[in-house]
Amino acid sequence: MSYTALYRKFRPDTFADVKGQDAVVQTLKNQIKSGRVGHAYLFCGTRGTGKTTIAKIMAKAVNCEHPVDGSPCNECATCRAIAAGSSLNVIEIDAASNNGVDNIREIREEVSYSPTEGRYKVYIIDEVHMLSIGAFNALLKTLEEPPSYVIFILATTEANKLPVTILSRCQRYDFKRIPVATIEERLQELLAAEKLEAEDKAVRYIARKADGALRDALSLLDQCIAFFPGQKLTYEQTLDVLGAVDTEVFSRILRKVLKQDVRGLMEELEELVMQGRELGQFVTDFTWYLRNLLLLKSSDDMEEVLDVSAENLKLLQEEAGMVREDTLMRYIRIFSELSNRMRYESSKRIVLEVALIKLCRPQMETDYTSILERVRNLERQLAEGVVITQQAGGDAGGHISAPAKADSPLPEEMPQKAAPEDVQRVVSMWKSIAGEAGGRFGMVLQTKAEPRYDPSEDKSCLYVVFQDFQGEKYIHDAEKKTLLENIIESKIGKKMEIKMVLADDMKNGSQKLYAVSVDEKLREKIHNIEIEVDDSPVDVF
Repeated sequence: MSYTALYRKFRPDTFADVKGQDAVVQTLKNQIKSGRVGHAYLFCGTRGTGKTTIAKIMAKAVNCEHPVDGSPCNECATCRAIAAGSSLNVIEIDAASNNGVDNIREIREEVSYSPTEGRYKVYIIDEVHMLSIGAFNALLKTLEEPPSYVIFILATTEANKLPVTILSRCQRYDFKRIPVATIEERLQELLAAEKLEAEDKAVRYIARKADGALRDALSLLDQCIAFFPGQKLTYEQTLDVLGAVDTEVFSRILRKVLKQDVRGLMEELEELVMQGRELGQFVTDFTWYLRNLLLLKSSDDMEEVLDVSAENLKLLQEEAGMVREDTLMRYIRIFSELSNRMRYESSKRIVLEVALIKLCRPQMETDYTSILERVRNLERQLAEGVVITQQAGGDAGGHISAPAKADSPLPEEMPQKAAPEDVQRVVSMWKSIAGEAGGRFGMVLQTKAEPRYDPSEDKSCLYVVFQDFQGEKYIHDAEKKTLLENIIESKIGKKMEIKMVLADDMKNGSQKLYAVSVDEKLREKIHNIEIEVDDSPVDVF
């Protein structure tokens, strides 16, 4: 005798057997008991939540000779015929392969004939969103005014693709994802019925991985049982079959990320690849792990929401004290973006490696959270006695050298003072300097201020002239002045004095400032030299 898959063998045949859709079931039972059955129903929801199953139960219930509390008896001739698929009163149509106008026209012709037995002819159209526009138009009139003995039950996973004209003619029922606890309870019942053993941890993982679809959970359980026949299904075996990763691995990876141990992360990833773990599933599960950590940090009463074992909860609580919320949010953002990319990438390992390095190297990103984390890293390294020096052309992370010894103080090098020609460099990069100042101050620098110099004094001093009253609160702000000087020093490597003034004050005084330009500098250098412009064409090699 051929083997029957678990999801087919244990498909519910009464409303009482349906799990996780209590609101839908109760409404349909009440309609059947009161005789207020509609002519068109639309069942919407994700895969594996019971849409087609409930449609078949309803088809039996409305035709059952001896219904029990709105459910079919499954004993009369009509119920047995429908269950066996031999009844002419229940017609199942797969819209994915029968989506043309001709298929719907056949239905329109058939509905004119009353049922040979029973009270109703029930048409179950699965994946109805796959119908063509012409097919929808052909179905429209029949769906609106069918004969009294016809019931249409449309099932779809994508209700948004249905025309509004179809939606308005149906009673809509939204099927929810089934809770993990409900799926786990159902799996335990089926294991007992099949006389099979499995660890609670393994069953719980399968229930969570099913993502609210009971049919998917049964398929996964079937797969795991087939791989280890006659054995008690363990958690480790479940991970092996499904290509998943243990929670302890996530813990080790997170701790290596927090230590910025890139080499250790690459070794962990290499081990996962050699074990045959599915990298896309790893990204999804690790993102979920980070989500649990974030929830745990956000509130003290999240233990029940997290749905994790006591040992894993202890690990999470320990790690929650090691990482900040905004850092976790950055990690989740990077892995969420990675999850979207993974499905289209041919080299999944490479993009995963880049994402793991990003977690360890916030300087690879320029968003606020990454910059804040870079500052924290620098503060932590300084507190530990690590010397941080700026490399030429490097980033703000700088170069980390060995910890300084207490008996060998570091020589302090005073920054070189800016020369007059350095003023031109600062002017050429003014927009960048103003942008790094950030906030309202940076915006005012970009739009309401202009860099100038004083020819009567030291030309290495840069004047920041504010054009209107918006600069009043900044000209005497020593903190803003120091900030600007530090930004310029980081750009040119030299110390430049800054003076912030208002344009109106300069007009009323005797001091005259000049804006620095390339043309003026050229005129200074070539004042008494004749210039001849050669317009002849130049060969380009």
